[in-house]
Amino acid sequence: MARHARYDRKTALEKAVGLFWEKGYHGSSMKQIEQALDMRPGSIYATFGSKDGLFSEALAAYAEQGGRELAVHLKGFDSIVDGLQDYLRGIACSCGDGSAAPSRACMIVKTLLESSNTHSALADQANSILAAIEGSLADLVEQARVKGELAQSVDSRRLARLLQAQIMGLRSMGERNLDPQAMKDLGDDMASILDGYRTQH
Repeated sequence: MARHARYDRKTALEKAVGLFWEKGYHGSSMKQIEQALDMRPGSIYATFGSKDGLFSEALAAYAEQGGRELAVHLKGFDSIVDGLQDYLRGIACSCGDGSAAPSRACMIVKTLLESSNTHSALADQANSILAAIEGSLADLVEQARVKGELAQSVDSRRLARLLQAQIMGLRSMGERNLDPQAMKDLGDDMASILDGYRTQH
């Protein structure tokens, strides 16, 4: 029974991510949450404590999944920089191809924008997650610098911040429903910026 309960909880959390990613915290009513998770109100409160607790766990799960996806993507490349460039291009293409994701924009950024003046706890969590992502990107940039892929003068934290801005920007641009070729071109342009930081041979 315990294993089944854990599976149900995981499934419910995945469904919550989909709902909140699409509609946001304030745009998701308890009735919609009940329907999306296929759970009664009592079960939702018993499992997650509150709507806030459910959203907080969903936001953390979304961030963890994004981190795993980037790590898996980079394993396919010998060069960290090549992998990051391809990752940017991939975001642009997925945002332009009408993919079935609940939203093209990043759930973390949407949460920050939605909750900054309405729900400080969620805004703080989103900010903390974005800071942690920036730190992870800085670690990757530093590894690339140590490997000699990037110029020794590169400021890892500063470049990581630029990468994060590119990722957030591409996903936000996806909400404009631009032509797929326009998104592809934008991804290529953003990826090419990294070439300016490479070690010159």
